[in-house]
Amino acid sequence: MVDAAAPAIEIAGLSKRYGHDGKGTLALTDVDVTVGRHEFVTLVGPSGCGKSTLLKVISGIEPATSGSVRRFGETVTGPTPDIGMVFQSPVLMNWRTILDNVLFPIDALGLKRRDYADKAMALLKLAGLESFAKARPRELSGGMQQRAALCRALIYDPPFLLMDEPFGALDALTRDQMNVELMRIWSETKKATLLITHSVAEAVFLADRVLVMSGRPGSILADVAIDLPRPRQTSVRTTPVFGEYVRALSAMLGVHD
Repeated sequence: MVDAAAPAIEIAGLSKRYGHDGKGTLALTDVDVTVGRHEFVTLVGPSGCGKSTLLKVISGIEPATSGSVRRFGETVTGPTPDIGMVFQSPVLMNWRTILDNVLFPIDALGLKRRDYADKAMALLKLAGLESFAKARPRELSGGMQQRAALCRALIYDPPFLLMDEPFGALDALTRDQMNVELMRIWSETKKATLLITHSVAEAVFLADRVLVMSGRPGSILADVAIDLPRPRQTSVRTTPVFGEYVRALSAMLGVHD
């Protein structure tokens, strides 16, 4: 049961080791993270630092080796419907229409389709895909497919979204457009969101806070609040304050001009 007073995520002293008997790869060590109920938090770090592992632990797919992980006040013991997942690729089923793809979690959970049909169409309208409800995934662009995947993640109204590099495979222009679309959809839903990205500029553009991870074993190096007004448009990327955030975070990651 969701605790209305608790943060979406509370992680304390988290470590994750793959392997047995104290051997194997130490992926995460001493990780502390909190995500508020309506916060948009982004996570950046070098490749292989454990970002995706952290999302797997938060979602309950992987168990923690030590430390505590709580979602809405409840200890995480496995996957539950209170999390919506958006992956690096849309993972849409080509034999289903876009509407049927959005409704797939409802089918998988054994819920009644008729109770969610109107909501599915409302989400597609919110994402600008209402006229593509009967189309197949191959008829949509990559950005449109990712918007459909976001609708699918929102269909059963989970209070928390996990997004693992959702726009990494898109070209730069489409990626910028998707950032704006995601901000528009998020402003309507205000879901607690944790998004992984390799793009520092994307992390700053989307976030209330940016978490910076160290190399493996991953830990949190910095937690940076982003003081930029919302709603945000791509023009904010040309402002001096945006540039300062990007430079400071890039320096933390060892990336310099």
